[in-house]
Amino acid sequence: MKNSILRISTTVAVLLTLLWIFGLAWTIQDSTFGKAEEIKENTAPAEMKQTTDITVLALGDSLTRGTGDETGQGYVGIVTEQLKEELVPRGITVYNLGINGQDSSQLLQQLGQKNIIRQVKEADIILMTIGGNDLFQGGDALLDFNLENIIRTQKQYVTNLEQIFTTLREQNIEATIFILGLYNPFIDLEHNDVTNNIVREWNYSTQNVAGKFEKVVFVPTFDLFQLSVNDYLYSDHFHPNQAGYGLISNRLAPLINWEKEAEAYE
Repeated sequence: MKNSILRISTTVAVLLTLLWIFGLAWTIQDSTFGKAEEIKENTAPAEMKQTTDITVLALGDSLTRGTGDETGQGYVGIVTEQLKEELVPRGITVYNLGINGQDSSQLLQQLGQKNIIRQVKEADIILMTIGGNDLFQGGDALLDFNLENIIRTQKQYVTNLEQIFTTLREQNIEATIFILGLYNPFIDLEHNDVTNNIVREWNYSTQNVAGKFEKVVFVPTFDLFQLSVNDYLYSDHFHPNQAGYGLISNRLAPLINWEKEAEAYE
């Protein structure tokens, strides 16, 4: 009996000792990894800290998502690829928050989310496409033409856009904002003179709102698609195809380059 008790006591003692050793080893290992991270953070070379990535935040609708581009890049992906070579040794971090079907009211709501506000604050460059879903409504607005509805929609869009820019500026006063104008995907249909005038007027109102804010650049796209729209549209005859996004990117990228070069000499 005594021997049995002794064996049990010895076994328990051994197990407790092993658990203590395991716990000690785990604590030492955890502490070592923690210190390694701290040293890595605190001893980064000064030149490395000065060449941090440029953060690009993309907002808006399906054009920002790149819908219609078989490669999935869209203008955001193409532009950032074009800029990478120009920004060496700096890199580019891209957050694409575009949502298919999003209109200006929905974008305004999106900008009220805490995680979106955080990303707005971190951005160096903000790219935006918005307004197409407000105006075209999937094509219904211009195909079932009602001028009064379009005028009413445009007024609400202008109000929303002013609030969008105000919200962005409240969170980030430094980032340059590039907003892309609309093209007319229905330019080859009947009454294209009327639809062209509506899209031009819509772009004019967008440009006017952009002009009220510092470092907000309106980027026209209407003329890029004007002469041969079907060559640059996806099979849905609404979104750009890869070539169409390429046209947009080729116009946008030099503006961003110029902006970053200008900042370097300020």
